[in-house]
Amino acid sequence: MTNLVMDDCPQSNGSSNHKSKEIFAQFIDNSCCTRYCLGPNPSLARFIYALIFLVTCLLAWSIRDYGHNALSELERLKVCHGARACLGAEGVLRISFGCFLFFFLMFLSTVGTKKLEDTRNNWHSEWWPVKIVLWIGFMVIPFFIPSAFVQLYGKIAHFGAGAFLLIQLISVISFINWLNDCCRSEKYYERCQYQIMALSVTTYLASIIGITMMYIWYVPNVSCKFNILFITSTLVLLQLMTLASIPSKVRGGFLAPGLMGLYIVYLCWSAIRSEPQTEICNKKAEAATSADWLTIVSFVIAVLAIVIATFSTGIDSKCLQVQLTYVFKKTEAESEDEVPYGYGFFHFVFAMGAMYFAMLFVGWNSKNTMPKWTIDVGWTSTWVRIVNEWVATLVLDANCTTFLEEQNRSRSSVEAERVVS
Repeated sequence: MTNLVMDDCPQSNGSSNHKSKEIFAQFIDNSCCTRYCLGPNPSLARFIYALIFLVTCLLAWSIRDYGHNALSELERLKVCHGARACLGAEGVLRISFGCFLFFFLMFLSTVGTKKLEDTRNNWHSEWWPVKIVLWIGFMVIPFFIPSAFVQLYGKIAHFGAGAFLLIQLISVISFINWLNDCCRSEKYYERCQYQIMALSVTTYLASIIGITMMYIWYVPNVSCKFNILFITSTLVLLQLMTLASIPSKVRGGFLAPGLMGLYIVYLCWSAIRSEPQTEICNKKAEAATSADWLTIVSFVIAVLAIVIATFSTGIDSKCLQVQLTYVFKKTEAESEDEVPYGYGFFHFVFAMGAMYFAMLFVGWNSKNTMPKWTIDVGWTSTWVRIVNEWVATLVLDANCTTFLEEQNRSRSSVEAERVVS
């Protein structure tokens, strides 16, 4: 009876059903759920890794500030010595070490991945239950490690955090160079020369205003020698970068020093804010931190800034391949089957970022006791920021010099061709 009914059905229904199935299949293939939930998706994976990194940072902070009340069970562990060696600054180092192990393992297992068909692409973008179990295991294992080894890791973390700052600096300068190259190109400069000029002037004036405000806030009297040194050196570096760009001002040469000026002003402000709040020259900062809500907001912003900086640097897998020059060099177009970013470099940056956030939480001193809701406070943190500022300026000045040399060589070659012709 069923077969008879099916035979009596018109052919148009069959073709209609077939067409409906095709439309449904096409919808499933193009749907967001299929792209983001089914199969490996490197674009989504990087956000999940960033979320894992954020949770790890919050876990380290909670152990540092509130671990004594919540983790009384650690007293049973022999290596914790009554929980003294597993909480506070050393607790941060243990969490950081576990995070470093997780991302370093991911680095070793994904480095060199170039094609989407590679099995390591699936490992990077999928297998989340397995990786969550690994992450939990790496969070627990460091609490069974002797304190002497953890202190050794704390010393090594200084170099890892320095490497992270260096990679981040190269990434920032690479972006500024890329933007400056685009503004210098014939394609964009002729159409947007006034916008480029306005942006250059705005960034330069914003840097001057920032330096002026730091003089007002952090130099209440002439006895604040360090603050005067830091702010004045920032002003001098800004002028040196601007003077170095004068020969190339024909094509928006002031844009790069303007953008870098904002960056070094931010580094100088961060350095002064990292000074111990007991200093008389930081009365303005001390008054600000007296408000609990402002302290909490500043802390949350600082933690999010760590995660964002690590994430943005990690996806810039080509920053180590960029030569420190202002000359725009075209690269070959990437094929569709290549990975969107370097997986190994991505995980390596997160591994170094694990050491970096540990240094911020302990003030670059593994034996330092940090007040609650504070981050990156101490004279070591201050000098790290200042040295980073000076290195950034030297690198940018070297880039300006290299650009001028390349520009002179190109002009000489053009004149030589004219003479020959």
